[in-house]
Amino acid sequence: MNFFLETLQLIVMSVYYNIEAFVKLFIPLKKKNVTGEIVLITGAGSGIGRLMAEKFAPLGVSLVLWDINQEGIKETARLVKEKGATRVHFYLCDCSDKAEVYRVANQVKREVGDVSILINNAGIVTGRKFMDAPDSLIEKTMEVNTMAHFWTYKAFLPAMTANNHGHLVSIASSAGLIGVNGLADYCASKFAAIGFAESVAMELIATGKNGVKTTIVCPYFINTGMFDGCNSKWPRLMPMLDPEYVAKKIIEAILTDQVYLLLPKTMYFMMGLKNIIPVKVGVLLGMYTGALSCMEDFKGRIKKD
Repeated sequence: MNFFLETLQLIVMSVYYNIEAFVKLFIPLKKKNVTGEIVLITGAGSGIGRLMAEKFAPLGVSLVLWDINQEGIKETARLVKEKGATRVHFYLCDCSDKAEVYRVANQVKREVGDVSILINNAGIVTGRKFMDAPDSLIEKTMEVNTMAHFWTYKAFLPAMTANNHGHLVSIASSAGLIGVNGLADYCASKFAAIGFAESVAMELIATGKNGVKTTIVCPYFINTGMFDGCNSKWPRLMPMLDPEYVAKKIIEAILTDQVYLLLPKTMYFMMGLKNIIPVKVGVLLGMYTGALSCMEDFKGRIKKD
């Protein structure tokens, strides 16, 4: 095509996709059937990971649960069986260890089969100012929150692309979209996780693997204990999120092939503003929303897998 025709195509398709997106705001999206899928959730021993497993339990999937906490993962397995899951497999796995991720992934493929829905959920937070954070904790944050995604994708994506079927889910954070005072290493790890997930999504589109879907989840602070002590200056605008609500919205996003999920909905507005307002106005907005002071009373758990 020449420049004129390609530009015309861009305009026409852009108008079409915008109309399509607007219509979908008012029409409930059809949920896909995941019966028989093999769903792997990292960090499934507690928090959002456990809640997502519980919500997948009655949907006829095979659940593969990973966590570094043996008691936690056993409890999750017990709970999901109570909620109707009949095929549950759990494995101890330190997602910060590449060799262990590959070893356990190979075990899963031998014992369960090829994972078709991969949910990278395991994460940690130090909650310390950059200069106060030990190097070891900074490295661990990057290893769990970012690099683990590389290794799980390497392990499970080949089967998805071979079948042109699957779903990659990255549980990131709103802190991966906007820098937050006191969360330098955490923000860096989540920015990287989002960039990685977006890039792989583009690769899948470019290679025609449109049967492998992707979902990137960016919630505000969730009330799971991970961010205990963090405060929201304006709770009605940016509330601490209820874990049950977040887990429910994530499952809905997966079942409807939603590419991005930002929570609460005000985050969509905030991200739109970030890209168009002057930097100084952005700083004012950060002060107004509490992004500069929300971590002052942090006392959450250092580790959350």
